[in-house]
Amino acid sequence: MPRFLGDDFMLPVLDPLNTPFYTTGSLQMQFCRACDAAQHPPDDVCFSCQSTDLEFRAVPGTGTIESFVVIHHPIHPALRDKVPFAVALVSVDGADGCNVMGNVLGAEVEDVAIGKKVDVRFEEVTNAQTGETLKIPQWALA
Repeated sequence: MPRFLGDDFMLPVLDPLNTPFYTTGSLQMQFCRACDAAQHPPDDVCFSCQSTDLEFRAVPGTGTIESFVVIHHPIHPALRDKVPFAVALVSVDGADGCNVMGNVLGAEVEDVAIGKKVDVRFEEVTNAQTGETLKIPQWALA
């Protein structure tokens, strides 16, 4: 899938905490092995119990729109043909308390609403500077 926002936009810089999220092609969330709490964004310490025994686990890749915004003004010339588009905050199934933000792909903005179910879609892009292949999570209405 080509990048929704085009190739001129910044890519995430990979580090040990975000690499599973951006490279596996499955929705990976961080969980605490001590208390089983899920957390996002990932960190070195559990937000719930302060354990450092953390791991990434695949979750189903589905969720519910908790909030969204419709972008009408193209803040960059490359977005001129993309507006309007919706960006949603999604509560992730299988990772209680975790929300992930992403573009809502393939939907009319009038169809995007709080409470709607979504499925993850991955935009695959190779970082021209590092050669790393990223799989950026986005959302589509279920």
